[in-house]
Amino acid sequence: MAATSVLCEEDLLCPQCSGIYCFPVMLKCGHNICRVCLHKFWELKGCRECPVCRSVAVQGRPPINLALKLVADRYQNERNGGNQEFCCLHEEKLTIFCHNDEKPICLVCQTSSQHKVHDCCPVEEAAQQKKAEISVLLESLRKKFKTLSKTKEQWEETKKHIQAQASQTEKEMKEEFAKLHQFLQREENTRLKALKREEEIKNQVMTEKLKNIKDQISTLSSTISDIETALKAKELPFLQGYKQTKKRAKCNIQDPEYIRDILIDSAKHLGLLKYKLWRKMADVVKFVPITLDPNTAQSNLKFSEELTCVQFSGKQVLPDNPERCTHRVCVLGATGFTFGKHSWTVEVGKGKSWCIGVARESITRKSVVFLNPTEGFLGD
Repeated sequence: MAATSVLCEEDLLCPQCSGIYCFPVMLKCGHNICRVCLHKFWELKGCRECPVCRSVAVQGRPPINLALKLVADRYQNERNGGNQEFCCLHEEKLTIFCHNDEKPICLVCQTSSQHKVHDCCPVEEAAQQKKAEISVLLESLRKKFKTLSKTKEQWEETKKHIQAQASQTEKEMKEEFAKLHQFLQREENTRLKALKREEEIKNQVMTEKLKNIKDQISTLSSTISDIETALKAKELPFLQGYKQTKKRAKCNIQDPEYIRDILIDSAKHLGLLKYKLWRKMADVVKFVPITLDPNTAQSNLKFSEELTCVQFSGKQVLPDNPERCTHRVCVLGATGFTFGKHSWTVEVGKGKSWCIGVARESITRKSVVFLNPTEGFLGD
C-alpha cells in the first residue's frame, strides 16, 4: 500500500491509448498495456509484439497486473468522486439503457460490439417504462398482501372457534358421562383425553399456519416497502438496482391454502356416544342410526346433545370452513358409505318444508344447487 501511494497519473496511463489503465496486462518485457488495446494492436500488426519496445511477446494470454489494476481503479474512482453516473470503462456519462442486459450504459458502450445490436433507449424513457412495469408487479403484490391479511383474520377466527367448539363439546360430553354414573368414569376420561389431543393438534396446526402466513405477510410487507422506496428513487439509481428490484417484485408468494378437516370432529366425540357404550348400559341407551356432522351445517341449524336431531334457529357465527354448506339450509351425516343397501327411519316433526336423502361427498357446498341427481342428490 505504501508503494502504490507514490504513483502519479502518468504512471497509470496506458502507453497505447493514453487513458487510465483498464484491465492492464503485463508483457514479458515488463511493459503494461490495456488488454483491449493490446489485442487491437496485435490484430493490426499481425504479430505478437510489445507496442512500446517492439519485443516479441510469449505465446499465451498475458497475465493481468492485478496490483496496477487496483491502483488504477481506485484512482479513477477517486477522480470521479465515486460517481456512479459514469461508465467505469469509458468514463462517459451513463445516458443509455440497454434492454437486453437491463442496465445503464454510455454512448461508447452502445457503439461497441457488445451492445451494437441490442435494444437501447435513453435512461429517462427507460426509467418511465420500467417504473410502470414494476408498478404493475407491485399492484399484484399488494393484492396478494390483502388476500393473505384477510385469510389471516379468518384463520384467527377459526382458531377461536376451535377453542369454543372444543369447550362446548367437552361440556356436553361431561353431561353425558354424568348420566352414566361412576362406573363409566374411565370411558369419560378416555374420550376427554382424545378430545384434548385433537384440540392440541389442531390448535398447533393453526398456530403453525398463522405463523407461516404472518411470516409471509412480514416478508411481503418488507418487499413492498423496498419496492416503493426504489420507485421513489431517481432514474439512474432506480435502473441500477432494477434487476434486483424486478427479481424481488416477482417473488413467488403462494395463495393461502384451503384448510380442510381443521375443526374439531365433534361427530367423532359425541356421535352415538350412548350407543357405543350400549354393552355396558344396554337398558339406558336408545339407538339412533344417524349422526349429523355440525361442521357441514348451515349456520341456522341447531343440534341436540348427541347430534341426532336438528332444528332451525337463529343464525350463528361459524367459520366458513370448506366442509360447511352455506347456500342451502342443510347438514350432512357424519358417516358415509360406498356400497350396500341402506335404510333409515326419520322423524320430520310438524314442518311442511323439508328434504331428506343422500348426497355425494363431492357436492357443491358454497353456491346454490338443486337437489337433483345431476348435482349429486337423491331424496324427497
